[in-house]
Amino acid sequence: MELAESIVRWLGGLLAYAALGIVLYGVWRGAQRQFGRTVGLSGGWLRSWWFYLASSALFSGLAYLGWKPIPLAFSPPLRVATLVVGSLLYFPGLLFLLWARLTLGKNYFVSTAFGAQLFKGHQLVTNGLYAIVRHPMYAGLVLAALGSLLLYFTWTTIYFACFAPLMIVRARREEAALSEEFGEQWQEYRKRVPAFIPRLRKAKPHA
Repeated sequence: MELAESIVRWLGGLLAYAALGIVLYGVWRGAQRQFGRTVGLSGGWLRSWWFYLASSALFSGLAYLGWKPIPLAFSPPLRVATLVVGSLLYFPGLLFLLWARLTLGKNYFVSTAFGAQLFKGHQLVTNGLYAIVRHPMYAGLVLAALGSLLLYFTWTTIYFACFAPLMIVRARREEAALSEEFGEQWQEYRKRVPAFIPRLRKAKPHA
């Protein structure tokens, strides 16, 4: 059991670092583009190198300080259950995030709960995972955060899981920017595609 846990956790860490690298590369590429519409208060922050330096330092510091095991003991069957359920949330969640990030391509950029930034000539992406939900990156991130709590049992993963609902606030900021930029095209897409949870049935076309 301990060997299985070690392998799963090692693979989980490797995938997390790969996802972080791809996301940061997307932020770097986006910073080279000409910016367009801004919604909220953080447009200037998102253009400043110090914002990324400070947020990365804060994120890394909190993760490091909180990476301590939660003092809980589980029976062998419960350990197996948490490993299985955690894996079924964590790995698909990160893969969902990566797939969505690659689908966005050059249209990807970071946002915050305070604001969102689009590019000049920004395109509305509605294919791939974005034909299923409007915010697949955030949906994947929430799944991965919950799965990490079950896989790693550290105070850091509790922190991530507790802050996962903030993705809803960030999504609303992004939607405000997209609504202003794309108007009726965005409204039609919004009616057709749910925000986070896929529909079991296809939406009926509007008359």
